[in-house]
Amino acid sequence: MSASAPPQVHFRTCNLCEAMCGVRIEVADGRITSIKGDDADPFSRGHICPKAVALRDLHEDPDRLRHPMKRTASGWERVSWEDAFSDITRRLHALQQEHGPHTVGAYLGNPNVHNLGAMMFGPGLLRALRSRNRFSATSVDQLPHQLVAHFMFGHQLLVPIPDIDRTRYMLMLGANPLASNGSLMTTPDVRARLRSIQERGGKVVVIDPRRTETAGIADQHVFVRPGTDALALFSLLNVVLEGNAHRMGRLAAFVDGLDTIAPLVRDFPAERTAPHTGIAPEVLRGIARDFLAAEGAVCYGRVGVSTQPFGSLCQWLINVLNIVTGNLDREGGALFTQPAFDLIGGPRALGVSPGSHGRWKSRVRGLPESSGELPVAVLAEEILTPGDGRIRALFTVAGNPVLSTPNGTQLDTALSRLDLMVSVDPYLNETTRHAHYILPPASLLERGHYDLVFHVLAVRNTAKYSPPVFAPAPDSRQDWEILLELQHRLETLRHGRTARATLQYQALKRLGPERLLDLGLRMGPYGSRFHPLKKDGLSLAKLRASPHGIDLGPLKPSLPGRLRNRSKRIQLAPELLVADVARLRAAFPDDAAPRGDELLLIGRRHLRDNNSWMHNVPGLVKGRPRCTLMVHPDDASRLGLTDGVEATIRSRVGEVTVPVAITADVMPGVVSLPHGYGHQRSGIRMQVAGAHAGASINDLTDEQALDAVSGNAAFSGTPVRVTPALPLPSDSATPAV
Repeated sequence: MSASAPPQVHFRTCNLCEAMCGVRIEVADGRITSIKGDDADPFSRGHICPKAVALRDLHEDPDRLRHPMKRTASGWERVSWEDAFSDITRRLHALQQEHGPHTVGAYLGNPNVHNLGAMMFGPGLLRALRSRNRFSATSVDQLPHQLVAHFMFGHQLLVPIPDIDRTRYMLMLGANPLASNGSLMTTPDVRARLRSIQERGGKVVVIDPRRTETAGIADQHVFVRPGTDALALFSLLNVVLEGNAHRMGRLAAFVDGLDTIAPLVRDFPAERTAPHTGIAPEVLRGIARDFLAAEGAVCYGRVGVSTQPFGSLCQWLINVLNIVTGNLDREGGALFTQPAFDLIGGPRALGVSPGSHGRWKSRVRGLPESSGELPVAVLAEEILTPGDGRIRALFTVAGNPVLSTPNGTQLDTALSRLDLMVSVDPYLNETTRHAHYILPPASLLERGHYDLVFHVLAVRNTAKYSPPVFAPAPDSRQDWEILLELQHRLETLRHGRTARATLQYQALKRLGPERLLDLGLRMGPYGSRFHPLKKDGLSLAKLRASPHGIDLGPLKPSLPGRLRNRSKRIQLAPELLVADVARLRAAFPDDAAPRGDELLLIGRRHLRDNNSWMHNVPGLVKGRPRCTLMVHPDDASRLGLTDGVEATIRSRVGEVTVPVAITADVMPGVVSLPHGYGHQRSGIRMQVAGAHAGASINDLTDEQALDAVSGNAAFSGTPVRVTPALPLPSDSATPAV
């Protein structure tokens, strides 16, 4: 027998979450034998979380689809790429010819932003569809961040990033970076970075309805009633702006709207908001004064404050707090990145739209678009409601909205009514089981990778390219190849086979995502944009020669030059947000008290979960069941619940039954259920996930509950009733059907 070849070592960025951790992958005889943290990665410094080792499991998963599949009357059948592309585009074209362009919808899941090819070539397919019915995971997550950034700074990706490595005081609301690895604050090894704040004499404070993993290591944790964070933020500003004072420093020269903000905050003293928030006035005042006294402080809010009825107000007020205390664009405060591939200030053809709002509205409920997308909470009604413009066909790309969007049961029903559904996805899951075609892309280790978006959101400027670990199978297709082929065929059916369209298609196919990446790097702030022959500028070749990545330095002050509005001034008081304060006042009148017979449901995230498709990895779901309902001991006693028993949770839209976990880590009156579960539906092919099915929190969340400004789903604070699950009598017979 011949000796085995020595193992090959590959250095790569893990792209299963936002942290961009560097990994060292060993491959022997065509299989991965080891995945470890890359000690030489300048950003992650050897840190990885449990998800990194799942790269091997996902690549080798026997449930992962490897060929195009067509749903027939007798079940799923393998078909050729040619037959799939031809039939899909023919049927789409016929539907649009008969019913108009908006009869086709598209939904993009969040794995798309972890995918270089999908980011580069997805927009082309969306343009080819010519439909206003575009949806994505953005409107169940960070849409308030992006909309507020658009209003205040002129670009939806100009999201201020906490300078966690230099701050002396970090205030977090609705954020749990120990579980998320720093969402919209790309931060590998966040635990060590938070400890460093404390080691240099600083302080970490968490305001959250649950004592999260992050709150567990913080210097101070404060409970807040779900949905009232905007009140708490106004009360913090009330202290900060006492006597109309501010500490903006040099920012004052290019900030408009302070005169509008000052009278607003006077209406929200801590004594007035305390009955609603549950935060004692002296506690809020102490936080405000500590924030003011710190030499570099930053307020950071994430998904918990975005996914509530006042999500946009929350993200706006967080920015206002950072600005009026002089902590925006300041070392140790909140800063903007300067990424190598600049989606904000780079060439328009390689960037992301600055954003928009209200250019059109949804057909049924009249909700406004944001940056070309409608809120996904309206997707089901746009399919189910008869009339001109009804969605009859749907594309989903790397998404599972049945488990990730509000009232998943309603959407599950709606998807079964479509004339055509096409899913670009590697799995037969709760959503794609309704598809007529599933087009599975090559695995994530069979494609090159560069984080276009997360370098824009990182706590340090770095750049890194990851070559493929494995060559794709001969009959497989990359995501971008699938998207480009569908785009080309749709345009050909619509316009005919013109020479120009053919040349453009062939040119894009030759370029692929890597050459477009190289162009963006060369045109970026570290490249040879103004010196085409200069050899020491950043390029793809330079990144290939630096497999661990390149450190481009800490975040630096960049205002007002980095602003992307015409005035080059910060808009502190956008009209739409100022107007929404009246809704906040009306929702929390002085004489109102919380209802005692309802509990408020919030979600939670676990470090090993991230997305529903990771539940098919044995190493990530092992151990004690995590799909449990956290209940405070006082509420459990009142409701007759004991630890480990099954409880039924009911909301306006549905009910689920899950085991109870009694814990003082949730605020009284609040219960918590994790997201991403609910794998009990028939027809899926995810064996491991099916064995750990759990229940979907989105069978309880309400598609009618939204942030009125952005249309983002208001998951946090869903009113529910919880009762012990009633067992069937032991002598009960199975009812006849």
